[in-house]
Amino acid sequence: MLFGQTVRASLSEIEGGVDMVDIFRRSETVPAIVDEALAASPALQTVWMQIGVMNDAAAETAEARGVTVIQNRCPKIEYQRLFGELRMGGFNTGIVSSKL
Repeated sequence: MLFGQTVRASLSEIEGGVDMVDIFRRSETVPAIVDEALAASPALQTVWMQIGVMNDAAAETAEARGVTVIQNRCPKIEYQRLFGELRMGGFNTGIVSSKL
């Protein structure tokens, strides 16, 4: 347990699988993580690689199975960018707005 949440050692230990895997590891470790995620989660929809994490071979493997792959991005930043909330994340957007 960590902060009241159950922690698993691997993706294969998660009952029912997952729909998104967010990878915070070095780029060279991505292929093994993607392979495990594809094997453990038939319903996998998205593989997300954090800022600085990229692996084209692993991306091709996942995309061949119909999985959406996003590389070198942060979901929190992208959410805030898409919904106009980047200032709340401490980013200077360069956009002048009356929105608080």
